Amino acid sequence: MKLLIKALKYLFIFILTIIVGMSALYWKSDIPLETLKEKYTNSESKFIEIDGMSVHYRVEGLAQDSIPLILLHGTGASLHTWDGWVNALKTEREIIRLDLPAYGLTGPNPTSDYSQEFYASFINDFLTKLGVKQCIISGNSLGGSIAWNFAVKYPKKVSKMILVDAGGYPMKSKSVPIAFQVAGWPLIKNLFKYVTPRSIVQKSVENVYADKSKVTETLVDRYFELSLREGNRQAFIDRMSEFRNKGIINIKTSQIKDLSMPTLIIWGDKDLLIPLEVGEKFHADLPNDTLVVFKDLGHTPMEEDAAKTVAAVKDFLKR
Repeated sequence: MKLLIKALKYLFIFILTIIVGMSALYWKSDIPLETLKEKYTNSESKFIEIDGMSVHYRVEGLAQDSIPLILLHGTGASLHTWDGWVNALKTEREIIRLDLPAYGLTGPNPTSDYSQEFYASFINDFLTKLGVKQCIISGNSLGGSIAWNFAVKYPKKVSKMILVDAGGYPMKSKSVPIAFQVAGWPLIKNLFKYVTPRSIVQKSVENVYADKSKVTETLVDRYFELSLREGNRQAFIDRMSEFRNKGIINIKTSQIKDLSMPTLIIWGDKDLLIPLEVGEKFHADLPNDTLVVFKDLGHTPMEEDAAKTVAAVKDFLKR
């Protein structure tokens, strides 16, 4: 018994030493919002007050009489993930993209609510403030889940929908980014608010890309630095913890079959986070859809190969 107690004591000291060492080496303070704005806004960037948040968004392209395309990013990302699509589409139609609550320059929701119900209502409030009565809603991963939940709740406001490796159905990931795992661990997650190695962010981005060579230093810097916006790390932990505890039991997947608007489903066949089987489930349940699978692309195909994926989008929008 004494030997066991002694062994546990040494183990505790060893773990504590590692934690202290990592804290000293990887401690990262928040980056001031104004500093991030200088780097990650441009002449198209605007901010609008919604539910106690100053929401970062951009309205780009030709308005004319076209219905605007709304772009919603995924977990840990920002509106910048759509740069390639926007550059290719802005000469043809109006595009609205934003940093969702918990991410980018928008930052955390004051109520810490990151449920699908919250996000769907938030998008409705956002579009209402911008005077958008009808839209083409598109989203990747978390953004895709928000997109179809918005369509379920406000079907008359959606003329078309684009789901890119979207979340929704129960599934088993083949591989999960390490940042997602750490943010959900009961003991380690609180440390993650202060100790955030850039290497974890890099490995997490590489995890969702099929071609790791496309994960550039600039790309990693963007993901990393925006994660250090005040409140974003706690918001990330809150989202991951809720998902870990509740999964997706509150998502209304049974109502997906009721969505009749034309829908384009885009999927990377090398998506390890939300496997292609989920895309095929969307394809089976949606009554008016087209599934396009891209070979050798991962979980964020619109970012990994914008030129290839946007071609399918252009074709879909012209129908």
